[in-house]
Amino acid sequence: MSDQLHKFLFANAPIKGETLRLEATWQRILQNHDYPPAVMHLLGEMVAASALLSANLKFNGALILQLYGNGPIQMLVVECSADLGIRATAKLHQQMLLEPNMGFQQLVNQGGQGHFALTLDPYDRQPGQQPYQGIVPLRGTCISDVLENYMRQSEQLDTKLWLAADNKSASGLLLQRMPDHGGTMEAQTLDIDAWPRTTQLAATVKTEELLTLASEQLIHRLFWQESIHLESARACRFHCTCSREKVGNMLRTLGTEEIAAALAEQEVLTVNCEFCNAEYRFDAVDCAGLFVALSTTKSVGTH
Repeated sequence: MSDQLHKFLFANAPIKGETLRLEATWQRILQNHDYPPAVMHLLGEMVAASALLSANLKFNGALILQLYGNGPIQMLVVECSADLGIRATAKLHQQMLLEPNMGFQQLVNQGGQGHFALTLDPYDRQPGQQPYQGIVPLRGTCISDVLENYMRQSEQLDTKLWLAADNKSASGLLLQRMPDHGGTMEAQTLDIDAWPRTTQLAATVKTEELLTLASEQLIHRLFWQESIHLESARACRFHCTCSREKVGNMLRTLGTEEIAAALAEQEVLTVNCEFCNAEYRFDAVDCAGLFVALSTTKSVGTH
């Protein structure tokens, strides 16, 4: 079944794997956007990767992948919660031409100044607590290269990713070598050749297989000679965290003068969510209410 993430473990080897194929979730992300094929493919690969990486999170929060481009692609953003709720968006440089046959570096790193950031943002953040963020340059020829480089530099984990996306689905396969801290496995039963062997087997996967095969089929086709324990599947879904309250907080940061100037040009301020395209409308009364609520809060706080 699609829109499910499957974890699996290799017997006698400190290696774990994950695979998924997103259809309904991916279609919902694409629903209100008309991305060029090259942009769609890269964003889809990041969407699949976000779920694969989020599946190991042990906190109440979100993993955010951000690619800041220095080419026709200005930015790709994917957010995935620990319970695999996903949203994503892309922004293009309007002044830069996007050619059909551009490679990864041409799309995102023409001037060599592009970079990738991974952020862990707790929902229950304490006062003064900042989200954790790691940043790496955009090295390699694809999203998988960038993410593997990040995991190697920031997490010191050997990780291999195979990602694919088209206009129907976004899919991925992850293998990760877990640290063996001694005592977790008997030395005589540890398969020391498992990592190179399993990564070589996984490297034979075809894009068509990632995009069309059910997870169980894909795992069996690649690793039929291996002893594998398949865990229960976890559901993935589209989930946008936008709200009228959050948009109101954003407008409040503009200040009363800028809001008044904007309202003088148009009777209603309309803000659309970049992720889900939800529309939020604020007229003069609504905008005044934002600052009344703020002043009331401050007044209460002084007593």
